[in-house]
Amino acid sequence: MLRPKLPTMPQPITPATPPATVVEPTTITPGAPVPSPASAAPAPSRPVLQLTPGTTLALVSGGTAVVLVVGAVLVSMLLAVAITGASVAVCAVVLRSLLNADGKRR
Repeated sequence: MLRPKLPTMPQPITPATPPATVVEPTTITPGAPVPSPASAAPAPSRPVLQLTPGTTLALVSGGTAVVLVVGAVLVSMLLAVAITGASVAVCAVVLRSLLNADGKRR
């Protein structure tokens, strides 16, 4: 009643036969080289991104904020791990003293 039913493998309908058409290789003839297009405008002599003192100040303050936030998160995680470890250690000491005290009474 609770036996699993195993599927049967279907039989192929037709046997596999090789294709009737033969593929012949073709020759590759190199084409004429394409001339490179001449540049219409000369390359700019100044950089595209200009940093003004205000932009530099914004980038520095943004980077400082990111470093402070990431540092606060990492310190809080370290503090959480330290508190958890200390509480587990206290629980272990209390349990050991309870078990030792129970053994001394008998």
